[in-house]
Amino acid sequence: MAQPISVDMQRFSVAISRDMRMTPVANKRGPPPLADGFVVGLADLTQDPPHRGERHPDGDELVLVVSGRATVTLESAPAAPLELGPGEACVIPMGEWHRIHPIEPTRLVYITPGPRSEHRPLQQPKG
Repeated sequence: MAQPISVDMQRFSVAISRDMRMTPVANKRGPPPLADGFVVGLADLTQDPPHRGERHPDGDELVLVVSGRATVTLESAPAAPLELGPGEACVIPMGEWHRIHPIEPTRLVYITPGPRSEHRPLQQPKG
């Protein structure tokens, strides 16, 4: 008989493949893992991310705030950041450059499409 799989979301994200199979993936330093499908993960934010924005060309991303407060800023609407609190979520459109800024320590759940993702480095390469 099949048993449920326990996943420590502090240490793992869950990759959901296009055939709807779910696999725990160990979290590492740096960007979250990606999958050819979606990745569901938990993030604790205490400071701005170590990049100048990210985008996901394979689909929309869902960000759900569990605790704390954060703003989501889209490059196409920099003057209209969206503030989210506990229980609030937003859908970030496919391909939209965006940043998430914690106003206070924030825990969020993300559902990120893959397999591709792009991040802008904090500093532009010289040369």
